This record gives sequence, C-alpha cells and structure tokens, in this order.
Amino acid sequence: MSKHRLYTMSFGSVYPLYVAKAERKGRTKAEVDQVIRWLTGYDQATLEARISDKTDLETFFADAPAMNPARVKITGKICGVQIEEIEEDTMREIRYLDKLVDELAKGRPMAKILRS
Repeated sequence: MSKHRLYTMSFGSVYPLYVAKAERKGRTKAEVDQVIRWLTGYDQATLEARISDKTDLETFFADAPAMNPARVKITGKICGVQIEEIEEDTMREIRYLDKLVDELAKGRPMAKILRS
C-alpha cells in the first residue's frame, strides 16, 4: 500500500482492527483507547469523534492535541521496518501506534507500554 493511500484511510476504519487485535489477546478496547490517548493527547470524547467522523490518518496525527514526547522511546521493528529509521513524520506516528497496540496484544504491562 502506498504511503499516500495509507494516509487517506480513515482512522475510524483502522481503529476496529486495533481493538480486535487487542481483544483477541485478552486486552480491552479501554486499553487501546488509553494508549491512543497517551500517544496523541486526545481526550476520550474527541477520540470517539475522530473515530466516527472519518478523519483520515494524516489529519488524525496532524491535529493531535499533544503528541507525547516520550514516544521517541518506542523502538524496534514494525512491519519489518525499524521505527527509529522512519524519516517521514506521519508514517513514523502511524508505526508508533502500531507498535503500542502490538505491545498491548503481546501482554506487556501498561506501565511499560506507556514508557512510565
């Protein structure tokens, strides 16, 4: 999938995939929401609005109220790519979120996922 096509996908279309991945491994929608809020600074009401209003991924991250500065501590590979080597900002933010959901699904403790 090209970068442009990925960026124009709505956040609301990928969000259920994140929730399903977490729930298959015994985690909850509330935990998925918690990691998204930690990463982006969205409050729950605004997060839910972005899910339902078809905001595209690029806008979802560009409009995030407060991207967490601790997100740079998220390292490792996602989709075969080293996160810290991703130069394009939006793609790196998307992969940060992918990695957080992966860690959640793998049973990592929330305190470690949130780098606290």
